[in-house]
Amino acid sequence: MSEEVKAPTSYEALEHDLVASGRAYDFEMIDRAYALASAAHQGQFRRSGEAYICHPISVAQILVELGMDSESIAAALMHDVAEDTEVTIEEIRQKFGAEVALLVDGVTKLTQIKFSNVEDRKAENLRKMLLAMSQDVRVMIIKLCDRLHNMRTGDAWPEQKRRDKALETMEVYAPIAHRLGISNIKEELEDRSLHYLDPVGYENIRALLNEHGDDFLNGVCATIREHLEQNGIHNATIRHRVKSIYGIYRKMYMQNKDFEEIYDIYAVRIIIDSVAECYTALGLIHDMYHPLPNRFKDYISTPKPNGYQSLHTTVIGREAIPFEVQIRTRDMDRNAEYGIAAHWKYKAGITGASNDRLDERLAWVRQLLESQRTSIDATDLLSDIKSDLLPEEVFAFTPRGDVINLPAGATVIDFAYAIHSAVGNRMIGAKVNNRIVPIDHQVVTGEIIEIITGPENRGPSRDWLNIVKTSEAKNKIRNWFKKERREENIAEGKDAFEKELRRNLMVI
Repeated sequence: MSEEVKAPTSYEALEHDLVASGRAYDFEMIDRAYALASAAHQGQFRRSGEAYICHPISVAQILVELGMDSESIAAALMHDVAEDTEVTIEEIRQKFGAEVALLVDGVTKLTQIKFSNVEDRKAENLRKMLLAMSQDVRVMIIKLCDRLHNMRTGDAWPEQKRRDKALETMEVYAPIAHRLGISNIKEELEDRSLHYLDPVGYENIRALLNEHGDDFLNGVCATIREHLEQNGIHNATIRHRVKSIYGIYRKMYMQNKDFEEIYDIYAVRIIIDSVAECYTALGLIHDMYHPLPNRFKDYISTPKPNGYQSLHTTVIGREAIPFEVQIRTRDMDRNAEYGIAAHWKYKAGITGASNDRLDERLAWVRQLLESQRTSIDATDLLSDIKSDLLPEEVFAFTPRGDVINLPAGATVIDFAYAIHSAVGNRMIGAKVNNRIVPIDHQVVTGEIIEIITGPENRGPSRDWLNIVKTSEAKNKIRNWFKKERREENIAEGKDAFEKELRRNLMVI
């Protein structure tokens, strides 16, 4: 995480970034958006003392770095006007069209409605934003950039607000950035949140990283480049990076590992032209350095759910310092850095396979909203988000080789419902790698899972609601009981009610 926060930025700096990007931006529309926002925020200041307009300009700059389009930049400049000024969404719609108005409205909090508590307000604002995001993912990308700039300038907040914002960022926004594959934003959100939530732990790890300089990585990069050139792989881009502070923190404090036991603190990234060269380079790396057992992952043949692709291997050289090598193509690298933002095709129109992939990447938003539709308690959404968006994910296979991804801790019942609700409803058991397992067996990456099904009229057990991890499985189980067992539910409810009356010595 970069500790330095840039000085308050200006519209001229944003214009410079727009021109430097080389993309065909609609400068006339962006200028009008700035003029409206600047006039609306006139006389408003942030807690730090700087003019308020500096914040939307900074958010727009982050969006330019991600390669987002003109509508996103215009919406970012105006993202707070409907919430904090006299300007309305309707006025923005008239002046900028429905597309920009939807983006601004999507990131605008519900200010007119009175909520009974803070949790309800947070949950409903989140639900509103997710609903807008399911229509247009740019809503969430703008919100992530908004939150990132707020976290960069969070020192001006009172201490309790800093901690509250950091916790919300860690539990909601960083996992969403992960799901969208925007790794740079995800890692910076996590690091800045940790800085406020556990400043001592954060500083300890920073000190350890400063002790272990990256001089040896520069040498490694030079050696690898020379070896690749000698073996016919030219034009490779080779970079090195140090694992994020929060990534190290999780392993040290949550998995109880020593700093020296973490093998991917240092990483070398090799970016080359083709998939064939990726596998060739992997063989060359294993010739040069000793690979550590069980530390190889092929995310090219089996991508992560957020679309990430790369080969990962951990090796150890003569210096006895282990380091990870990541090998990927240029397209894979762009996707890893910018995630869903790397595929921005709104100007050209998303078509065919690209559109299908975008729909797949956003399916979890729709599932989450669907499972919430029948819920009375708005705070269910927050708990579902926390369980469904955990960064830790597992991948398992059906006997046909289809990949099913689930949050860590998910069971074989979750696996069954992820295949199809009919498979889950008829499930009577499961085999993992050809061995029968209990139904609360937690799925581990790489397992081949076969669901054993019973007759068609068989249904799930109510106990499963206490076993399953995903909101999708819970929702499907609840729906089955609603539809299939209506009479039984009424009888059970009546029986429970009568028992309660008798227990309280009341006569029916």
